[in-house]
Amino acid sequence: MAAPKLEPMTLTIRGQVRGGRLLVDEPIDLPDGCEVALAMVEDGDDLDDEDRARLHDAIRAGQAEMDRGEGIPAREVVALLRAKHR
Repeated sequence: MAAPKLEPMTLTIRGQVRGGRLLVDEPIDLPDGCEVALAMVEDGDDLDDEDRARLHDAIRAGQAEMDRGEGIPAREVVALLRAKHR
């Protein structure tokens, strides 16, 4: 019987780089020598003030449509997309 395939564990740990080394904010209980993958978290986004204003306007308009009952239920949208891509 083959051994079951183990899925990688996902654990989010926050930290900062100081002097070229990663310092985690809290103690972590991982064995010495354990390999970890790091991903940098970027602050903010690339939107300028005009783009951000347009985004917020679009969000407000979408919410107003939903409030008026003009939205399409997600189940219907998914069904339409599946039918379109068959």
